[in-house]
Amino acid sequence: MADYPLPVFHFQVQWGGTKIGFAEVAGLNIETQVIEYRDGTSPTYSPLKMPGIPKYGNITLKRGILPNDNEFFDWLNSTSLNKVERRDLAISLLNEKHEPVATWKAVNAFPVKVEGPGLKATGNEVAIESIEIAHEGLSIENG
Repeated sequence: MADYPLPVFHFQVQWGGTKIGFAEVAGLNIETQVIEYRDGTSPTYSPLKMPGIPKYGNITLKRGILPNDNEFFDWLNSTSLNKVERRDLAISLLNEKHEPVATWKAVNAFPVKVEGPGLKATGNEVAIESIEIAHEGLSIENG
């Protein structure tokens, strides 16, 4: 039997121990910043490039709006000065048996932006809200 890549539509998100249904997850990226260095006695005119500090992109989660559910706004409004409620997130890609095959874990996450839906009088879509989350590290576990 042939092995096929997994589809992107079967996933789950756990944040703070609860599972929440999301329609879309974006921003699962890790980047290593480049350090350029050249001293004055270097025989080449171009700088050396070395790996520097890792940089993690913000994660954006989108879901349909449910009546009486203000969890995104409540979490965002928990921020005051330099204090915020931080949560760990686990985003898992699932197989056909609903088992995690790959999991992205973000640590010390907190909300930086909540966005409501674009309202349209002639629209025929579900009202989607999104939350953008900053974090301090992303690890990937396969299997």
